This record gives sequence, structure tokens and C-alpha cells, in this order.
Amino acid sequence: MPNWLLPENIADVLPSEARKIEELRRKILDNFQLYGYELVMPPMLEYLDSLMPVGGHDMDLRMFKLVDQLSGRTMGLRADMTTQVARIDAHLLNRASVTRLCYAGSVLHTRPSGLHATREPLQIGAEIYGHAGLEADAEIQELALASLALAGFTEVRLDLTHAGLLRALIEHDENAREDEAALVMLLRAKDVPGLSVLVEDYEPVTRDALLALPGLYGDAGVLEQARMALPVLPRITRALDELGALIALAGDAAVTVDLADLSGYQYESGAMFALYVPGLPNAVARGGRYDHVGQAFGRARPATGFSMDLRELARLLPGATPRAAIFAPWSRDPELRNRIAALRGAGEIVIQHLPGHEADQQEFDYDREIVLEDGNWNLKTLG
Repeated sequence: MPNWLLPENIADVLPSEARKIEELRRKILDNFQLYGYELVMPPMLEYLDSLMPVGGHDMDLRMFKLVDQLSGRTMGLRADMTTQVARIDAHLLNRASVTRLCYAGSVLHTRPSGLHATREPLQIGAEIYGHAGLEADAEIQELALASLALAGFTEVRLDLTHAGLLRALIEHDENAREDEAALVMLLRAKDVPGLSVLVEDYEPVTRDALLALPGLYGDAGVLEQARMALPVLPRITRALDELGALIALAGDAAVTVDLADLSGYQYESGAMFALYVPGLPNAVARGGRYDHVGQAFGRARPATGFSMDLRELARLLPGATPRAAIFAPWSRDPELRNRIAALRGAGEIVIQHLPGHEADQQEFDYDREIVLEDGNWNLKTLG
């Protein structure tokens, strides 16, 4: 096998695509800062029990693992950065106040999430810690929608659900609690026949409510259908009220509600959302509340956040246009060197033509050049 071949679903990012991704990363991180989010950079490698503080079969399968030769303990290459940021908030910063953190970095997956997906997503996201109210969920939803707007997406669909619904439904049914993992799988797949078999011996109220969940999908009117189909329990009423409030704050996004969509349920505890854009069948961003993850690090904190894959997002955008640049000859002349330094200091791209080579960089569009006229280095516009 040639040594230049890369593993399946692992790829280099070439100049035009890399610039598009990097410009998008800077733009989104700068916007996070305007909201008061502080940037953190967790390590790529950690002990496995730190990367998986909440047990989950999906995360276990997605993560590369190895043995640390210094300690003999099992380590993992991060497949998600959310738990790492929760560890930083709970254990390292240890603030009593509300904390807003953001991050951007590569994660690694053992298997691709889709047909053409990379196994090395570039994850970017933001998290709020320390506030249990709906205001934090609303801010994260707003920030996620703003991030897609910055990327140039005008048609966005917001899909809402709530992790608390299932937990409220099975809370008083022992058989249902024992089958929680199986229920999640069947509800995700909307496998009504399989669900009917599993819930056959449940309490009638629990059985009827669980069988109703796969059909509770559609526009905002689904919430009223849910109030009629689901038991009148305080936790269910509160969950539906929260979803209604988030719908009202969705702005121009088209809203759908899918009460059986439990993607991310392993550590989510409240309202959850997914964002979709034309051209991609999978969600480009996911977020939600996860109040109990910090407990594994010794300090439970209310938490909500979102993340998305910049590489996947950039792939949907038009190709990057060449950057305007200034062409300059190569010379030891101090006057030329000073002129080039001044232009670069002002933010201009100046590329010197090395002797014997044509100025053929494809990423740049030479619209000006520096020429020697009457002993002076002048900047002239190219035709």
C-alpha cells in the first residue's frame, strides 16, 4: 500500500477548503466572545473514565482507546468535547457564578457518522454552567442559530424535543425503568411494532403514553396534541411549557417538534434541539441541557450547550474565492523591504516573486504590484 494513502474517512484539508474552515471558525468564535464566552482548549487525550463520566454504549463504540505506558491505565482519544468542558468548569475553574465557555478542536471517531462523513470532525461549541432556568437554554439556542446565520445559511429548521418526557413517563413503572435503554433505541427508530411488544406488560398509562410518542411529530401544534395524549404530570407539563417558550424564541427558523427524537439522551436532562439546513440530511448542530454530567467530577452544575462540525458545515458552503494580493519582486533593497513590511502591517497580502519561479499561487488574485519607477517603489493596479 502506498505510504501516502490515508485511512478511510480521514482526509487532508487543502488550501481553499482550509481557509474557508478557518475563516468560519474565527468568525463564530469571535461571535461567541461578543456573548461573553471564554475560550478553553481541552487535551486530545484523557483517561477513559474522564471522557466517559456518564456510561453510554454509543460513546464507547465511537472512541479510540489505548493503554498509557506511564500509568498502565486506559486512555481515550476524545470523540466529543462536551464532557471535557464540563470537567474544566466543575474541577478546574470551580466558580460559583454563571460560567460561559467555548471551544474548537478536532475529535476522532472510530466510525463515520454518515456515508460521506469524516472520522475527524472539527467540533466547535459553547456551554453555559450555573443557571438552571430556561434563559440559558434560550441563549444557547439563539447562539446556535446565530452561528448558522454567520455561515450564510438563511433556511434553517429547528427540531425540538425534551429528555425529561421519557424519564417522567417511566418514573413510576419499574418494568419501564429497567427497559430504559431499549426504549430509547426503539423510540429513536420510531419502531412502533417493536415498541408495542416491549411495553405489553407495562402499566396502562405508561404503555399508552410511550406508544403515543412516535406519533408526536410535526409543527408547534404537536405540543397541544401531547398535552392530550400524555399523562398530566408536573414534569411533563413543565417540559412542554419549556418547549413552547423555546419555539416562541426561534426567530425565522422553521420549527418542528419530535418528542421521540432522543439522540444524545445518554447525558441530556432537559430541552434538546437539532438544526438542519438544505443539502444535508443529518443535523449540522445539536444542543441541549445536561445538568448531571459535572457530578462525575465532584460538582454537579446546571449546564446547557451546543456543538457542530465545522468541516461538515464548510462543505456545504460555496468555494472560497481567491484573496486579493500584491505582487512584489524579490530584492535586498531596504526601501522595498520597508514598503512590503508597511503593507503587511496594514493587513495587505504581499507575495514576493522568488527568482526563477512564476507567481502562480492559486489561492491569491494579484490585483496590484510593486514596481521600481524613477528610483521609487510604487504600488500600481494591475489591469
